[in-house]
Amino acid sequence: MAGRRILLINPNSLEATTTMMVAIAKSAAADGFDIAGVTAARAPTMIVSADALEAAAPEVEEIARARSGDCDGIIVAAFGDPGLARIKLTMRLPAVGIGESSMLEAAENGRRFGVATTTPLLKAKIDALPDVLGLRSHYTGTRFTVGDPHELMRDPSLLRTALAGAVEACIAQDGAEAVIVGGGPLGEAARELEAIFTVPVIAPVPSAVRRIIRLVAV
Repeated sequence: MAGRRILLINPNSLEATTTMMVAIAKSAAADGFDIAGVTAARAPTMIVSADALEAAAPEVEEIARARSGDCDGIIVAAFGDPGLARIKLTMRLPAVGIGESSMLEAAENGRRFGVATTTPLLKAKIDALPDVLGLRSHYTGTRFTVGDPHELMRDPSLLRTALAGAVEACIAQDGAEAVIVGGGPLGEAARELEAIFTVPVIAPVPSAVRRIIRLVAV
């Protein structure tokens, strides 16, 4: 497995988010795996709507094709997994999304799981993913933070507090036995929340890293 490289594609256009996600991915990667990040250029700095998510897909696919010779596997690092379906359909490289990976992990051992995140305009997209993955019976729903997602991202302490409230709602009100913090840009907050709750809090980027390494290592 020495020298295997995983390409992490950030469908958001903020380079700082890519840097943060790559650092998290590297900390989760096994020995012998390197993580290289690339940032979309045409997308918003943070995808917060269904239209923006759909618009990001073609560029994610372009990046995957252009960089396919430089890597052994691909991570699509936005929670709606834009472009992932066509990458899987048209390319031979193993590819995963942080949305699918975290939901599959959250549902392990029959657990019921919820999602806590900041983007209410993506509710329909998030709700659709458990159906695609055959996990509808495990899914307890998504709870959203209050306030503008961009404002929350500018204040890490406020973001962490708001997400903690959403995680608590998933557990106390919906009966979730695991909760995903749904979003690549929320990666640092997700790691901080893992230690606060007694039920598993799933950070999507490490989930995707673990899954792609298993696929590449086959």
